[in-house]
Amino acid sequence: MSQADLGLLGEHQRSNFIRLRTMILLRWFAITGQITAIVVARTLYDLQLELGLCYLAVGVAVIGNLVAMFVFPENKRLSEAENFLMVMFDLLQLCFLLFLTGGLHNPFSLLVLAPVTISAAALSLRSTVILNITAFALITMMVVFHLPLRTQDGVLLRVPDIFVFGQWTAITIALLFQSVYSRRITREMNAMSDALAATQMALARAQKLNDLGGVVAAAAHELGTPLATIKLTSAELAEELDDRPELREDAMLIRAQADRCRDILRSMGRAGKDDLHMRRAPLTEVIREAAEPHENRGKQIHIEQTLPPEDDGAQPQILRRPEVIHGLRNLIQNAVDFARSAVWIEATWSDGTVSIRIIDDGQGFPPHLIGRIGDPFVRRRRGEGERGARPGYEGMGLGLFIAKTLLERTGAELSFANGADPFEDTRRGTPRGAIVEVAWPRHEIAPDPEPAGQGLGENRPIEI
Repeated sequence: MSQADLGLLGEHQRSNFIRLRTMILLRWFAITGQITAIVVARTLYDLQLELGLCYLAVGVAVIGNLVAMFVFPENKRLSEAENFLMVMFDLLQLCFLLFLTGGLHNPFSLLVLAPVTISAAALSLRSTVILNITAFALITMMVVFHLPLRTQDGVLLRVPDIFVFGQWTAITIALLFQSVYSRRITREMNAMSDALAATQMALARAQKLNDLGGVVAAAAHELGTPLATIKLTSAELAEELDDRPELREDAMLIRAQADRCRDILRSMGRAGKDDLHMRRAPLTEVIREAAEPHENRGKQIHIEQTLPPEDDGAQPQILRRPEVIHGLRNLIQNAVDFARSAVWIEATWSDGTVSIRIIDDGQGFPPHLIGRIGDPFVRRRRGEGERGARPGYEGMGLGLFIAKTLLERTGAELSFANGADPFEDTRRGTPRGAIVEVAWPRHEIAPDPEPAGQGLGENRPIEI
């Protein structure tokens, strides 16, 4: 399953999620803080400030906000370029205000980190790098070039040079750290959000397929009587039209087409219907249903069951939930994709657990990725040999993530391991490749059946 197939969102598309109204509100908060700081510094601490230039810097931000409010609609979504320009404007405006108020001698110089953090969380890597370079250049210039802070008595307020250097170093490191930290966390959250959306899409698709099978089965049941009537009537007409061959052929054609309609509906309805009797099935039958789409892909699939010593031979009747079938199907698909010739599916159960092990004869999982299997979008570079063996495969770890998420929703625990050293050349047809084990508490997947003699109730109506 590739990124293109899922229509996952890229960085440039995500930046379009930000509304102009959100940026305007954030800027109003910044403007309020800047005005408050200027007023307090002037009235409470009697600092000599270039009030005209300070209010000019704040006024430019106010005018920009007012223009954005009255020119653009409130629900406008900013593009990547517009977001970049908004954040760049805020960075330049803040640095100009810091230049007027002592540069790095001003404790509020740490606020330079705010625009860069926003850029790392919302914008592309290119925009984030440009903003980081700009912020670094501006704070470096402010070490030397700035208007000094003075009191009403003319006393110069400045910190020792060693502290200025420390402030510059701290801001520089924070620029890099905050950018990497925010960007890494945001990308992780976005990747998980995309993968969960893909999981929901896969589950919804499986549920729709089940519902569609129920509709077809119900249609086949309802159309059985009229088709039987058509078949019976056409047979009687054919007998009465023995002396008129041309009409008798038409009657036989009607009968043949009625039989064809019956066969079509029967084949379409093989998936079953939403019947209370079909909500449970033997464990190996559910496994066989999950493996069915991959049986004709050139690899042998062996389904085996291991009976516990105290068991009487009757395998558990487990719930036929779409999450179980679709999750197992993804795991089997992954095993078939990487197997050399065969895949083994072992079903075991006891009084407390039900487990399924899927083993192939491939090279196994890469050792450095075993701890991350089940995470979305785990990529690794493929060698030329693997590209030749699987030319259409674009591995992103999404199939295993979907399987893990769906199965864990049913109460299962998944574990991944290798049956042998992946760097050893294992023999074809030997179950020593990748091993995936899915284990449920028995009461989660195979609840106790209803007492004998109790009615099942009415089938639920099918809703599409």
